[in-house]
Amino acid sequence: MFVVTVLYPATEGAAFDFDYYAKTHLKLVRDRWGPMGLKSLTGVRGIGTPDRSPPPYVAMATLVWDSPEAFRAAAKAHGAEIFGDIPNYTPIQAVTQFSETLD
Repeated sequence: MFVVTVLYPATEGAAFDFDYYAKTHLKLVRDRWGPMGLKSLTGVRGIGTPDRSPPPYVAMATLVWDSPEAFRAAAKAHGAEIFGDIPNYTPIQAVTQFSETLD
């Protein structure tokens, strides 16, 4: 499986509207990309580290696809709308990583 991980680094003074992210943005992603092959989407909120330090990332999302091509097609079709929605919940510049599962 092809995995897209989107990480929002903890950024001093930057807001993150978790309510909007969870209820509106993640729903938008599911609605647009679900029919295009998105296998799963998990959004999480960073709450800390084992040594009780603040989390290095305030939020993360993991999107699972069958292939990079499926993701690219979905991003081409609806990427402008989905990526354009990000400023509605945060000014933080996301870090995106592509990965593949080992199982």
